[in-house]
Amino acid sequence: MSKKHGKHLPGQSRDDGVTDGPDRHRSAPAQAPSTAVRAGTVPAALGIVAVEPGTRIDLAAVDADADGGFDKAWAKDALTQERERISALQERLYAERKRSLLLVFQAIDTGGKDGTIRSVLKGVNPQGCAVSSFKVPSSDELDHDFLWRYHAKTPGRGMIGVFNRSHYEDVLVVRVKGLVPDEVWQGRYRLINDFERLLTESGTVMIKFFLHISKGEQKKRLEARIADPEKNWKFDPADLVERKSWDAYQQAFADALSHCSTPHAPWLVVPANHKWFRNYVIARTIADTLEAMDPRFPKAKTGIADLKVPD
Repeated sequence: MSKKHGKHLPGQSRDDGVTDGPDRHRSAPAQAPSTAVRAGTVPAALGIVAVEPGTRIDLAAVDADADGGFDKAWAKDALTQERERISALQERLYAERKRSLLLVFQAIDTGGKDGTIRSVLKGVNPQGCAVSSFKVPSSDELDHDFLWRYHAKTPGRGMIGVFNRSHYEDVLVVRVKGLVPDEVWQGRYRLINDFERLLTESGTVMIKFFLHISKGEQKKRLEARIADPEKNWKFDPADLVERKSWDAYQQAFADALSHCSTPHAPWLVVPANHKWFRNYVIARTIADTLEAMDPRFPKAKTGIADLKVPD
């Protein structure tokens, strides 16, 4: 395994006892009980930076190029096993139908939200999973409070919900573009925390991933979209305009993560320059969280074991 390691900030989850082999989850320490997950103790994989509630995150100090010291080939093999864990645990969650899991993905343009969701949740039963992407709000959505359209898409019992962009757009884009007065978006941090507390206290476990890429990596990805005809559809000239606001977006992301990383819904910063690393650690974190939730199949109805199927 490579000796290369990214920076580790205070609050980062560690898993030093498991260092090699695709079967690493089999020898991992015992998982946290489900009550700890409900309280926000998400078992983040090695290499992810957890934002400590009440502290400020400095994104410039987080190495977007970090790879956790993992070997690329090993991580790709291990990702397959993590997908299998997610799929098996999702079946139990769906059958139990008592709780739900909400995965929130935020990133700057080209950060990898679509690719992460596609890769990590490959093989998951679509009956038990719903992905919601939030674009520019419609006139109907603008006629309601800013959380209305997000609350309508939160997962029901037994479901895994995925937010591709989320309610955080209303303290990010609207701030950078000056769409609302400062006092409006500043007041939304408290409302977001209240919203997430409501969800978690109602049985929804939340994992919030910020996919952290460097400015240089974004440049490479934009250039790739321009150069490849099959990726041209992904490119929007407006992305170049948005890139000019890189520093403003980094500040907005840092403030949102710092104000809204709470005990019940902490933020996890994922170094995302390396897609293979990003996919593995996110899949591992989702699988470990589901395992800690420990969903159970419902008990069989009395007498079912004695039933005979007629010829």
